[in-house]
Amino acid sequence: MAAPRFMLVFRVPLPELDAVKAAVFAAGAGRYPGPGSYTECAWQTIGTAQFRPGSAANPHLGAVGVLEKVDEARVETLCVGEDVVRKAVEALKSVHPYEEPGYEVFSIMDF
Repeated sequence: MAAPRFMLVFRVPLPELDAVKAAVFAAGAGRYPGPGSYTECAWQTIGTAQFRPGSAANPHLGAVGVLEKVDEARVETLCVGEDVVRKAVEALKSVHPYEEPGYEVFSIMDF
């Protein structure tokens, strides 16, 4: 039986994009199984995030109580195996500049 596949989706400010992707890829994300041995595979797009840090926040960008808008990349990358996606999320959290990085993990079904 093939290993389960997951899609890790995260957002990151543009100045930290390459460092965060490098950490996630080093944890095993972005590798496609098969004869091509592709690595560091991802899809990304640029958008604008907004947030207002609350009174207990320690924001990387912006100031408490002030609405902030930031150019960020949304990155999607494949993770083959639950162990890989868990390691990739751990790597993401360890290098991402935000207190709480925005990310999702989706299970991929194979038909």
